[in-house]
Amino acid sequence: MKKQLLNYETLLKVTKAITHSRDPEEVVLMTVESIKTALDVKGCAVLLINRSNNNLEVAASFGLSQEYLEKGPLSALQSIAHSLEAGPTAIFDVTDDPRIQYPEAAKKEGISSILSVPIVTGGNIIGALRVYTSEPWEFTLDDVNFVQAMAHLTGMAIDMARLYKGMKDSIEVLKAMRDPKSLKYKRRTPYEGVPLSVSPEAVQEQRSKSTA
Repeated sequence: MKKQLLNYETLLKVTKAITHSRDPEEVVLMTVESIKTALDVKGCAVLLINRSNNNLEVAASFGLSQEYLEKGPLSALQSIAHSLEAGPTAIFDVTDDPRIQYPEAAKKEGISSILSVPIVTGGNIIGALRVYTSEPWEFTLDDVNFVQAMAHLTGMAIDMARLYKGMKDSIEVLKAMRDPKSLKYKRRTPYEGVPLSVSPEAVQEQRSKSTA
């Protein structure tokens, strides 16, 4: 029950962020951090499809090393491609599954299992939300439903940003997020790019103030 309540709180937090913010960076970063915390997993990442080369590019991540994120081009046609065609896909053992493009890099990173869920906007798949665990993990239906709900919210945030900023597709949103001139948050925390306002220390500080 505690885990279910935590998941509901996470959904409410991200939904509120979407309705109050027009900054996709804030919402997407909050999403990956919130999923990692709610499921107590190794990491989480939002990957968007670049239609010019069919590669998956990292829009946001939490809990994963820079070395792993830069392991090489991630092909939408090779890296758990099934999740972009048929829906949520769970990989129990990354070292023994042909759907993993870089099994050695995953092993070195300490990843055992991966759940990949498509991100959809306007009926089109624009990327994937992926959850990484350090221990072999048999994802439950509740886990999958929760990550799917977060993927839908992520798609909404990206779509709203695309419409608000007059961008043609999601990869332009990604490029804008990477542009230092467009970033709302100039200061960074040690938590893989999570904005200061949603870092663990900031959350704790806000809670202390609210109870003071």
